[in-house]
Amino acid sequence: MKALQYRSVGAAPEVVEIPRPSPGPGQILLRVLAAGVCHSDFVVMGMPADQVGFPLPLTLGHEGVGEVAELGAGVGTVRVGDKVAVYGPWGCGVCAKCAVGAENYCLRAHELGIFPPGLGAPGAIAEYMLVDDARHLVPVDDLDPVQAVPLTDAGLTPYHAIKHSLPKLVPGSTAIVIGAGGLGHVAIQLLRQLSPARVIALDVSAEKRALAKEVGAHEAIESDDKAAAKIRELTSGRMAEAVFDFVGAPPTVAIAGACAAVEADVTLVGIGGGTLPVGFGALPYEVSVTAPYWGSRAELIEVFDLARSGAVSVHTETYSLDDAPQAYKRLHDGAVRGRAVILPNGQAG
Repeated sequence: MKALQYRSVGAAPEVVEIPRPSPGPGQILLRVLAAGVCHSDFVVMGMPADQVGFPLPLTLGHEGVGEVAELGAGVGTVRVGDKVAVYGPWGCGVCAKCAVGAENYCLRAHELGIFPPGLGAPGAIAEYMLVDDARHLVPVDDLDPVQAVPLTDAGLTPYHAIKHSLPKLVPGSTAIVIGAGGLGHVAIQLLRQLSPARVIALDVSAEKRALAKEVGAHEAIESDDKAAAKIRELTSGRMAEAVFDFVGAPPTVAIAGACAAVEADVTLVGIGGGTLPVGFGALPYEVSVTAPYWGSRAELIEVFDLARSGAVSVHTETYSLDDAPQAYKRLHDGAVRGRAVILPNGQAG
């Protein structure tokens, strides 16, 4: 079968032929219908050799939707032909966090060498994908696979982050979204649906600022050294009760801290290497700074229900598997509007 793999340290991803896997006991083989492309993959591919803790080559793709093609012995909760999404942050399944569906915070994943698909384990940008346990699968039902697949990360991650701050997003409050790309443009929609807050988007790209307004941002301004002053002006000095940074680079993290109101939440979602000093006087009084990771399986089900209601829709570009390297190039260049989706067994449009 064909797969997109990161084959050696520092190399660009390439489409190769590899053996089609067979499911062992408890495993499920999916015929992949759609797979997402994410900036997180560049973090994996940018690791120096001494930091790569998993074997190469690696099949990329931590967002996956597929049709159950084969079942291993003992699997009885899904059937051949079911359309399912893959819940990506795999854990041990038995620790206190996994027991409540929060495998994103598994207490033993590192110890046991458990990696998410596409981020250490074989991923979804392939004609077929092997899933270790049926608990990692969520029914897609009537959702379009192209719309559903980005929700497994680009929907779930901002939903988890925003849900934490909803008590602060009361009438008259302000929420800031830094980075209006794949995750950020979904976050704007979620904020508009789940809260009465005024939503202000920041991005360096005029095209992405336009997308932010298109999906519901009340304001969209340039993410530069004047952004905090502009936020102060727009909020009459009050600043923002919640700031969500989907870039996470040092300049955007600095902006996030500068835009926080007293008792605000600053949530650093992006993994661009930025850090925010915390201490008395470093930020306004009682500001909380968090760096969440993905979300729970239950929250993914909630995100799918929001999508079914029409509350959230992902802007997508589709590519064939052969064109997957081009999708990564466009993402790296900042040219993707929304989310890039690979169709390993279908026709890209």
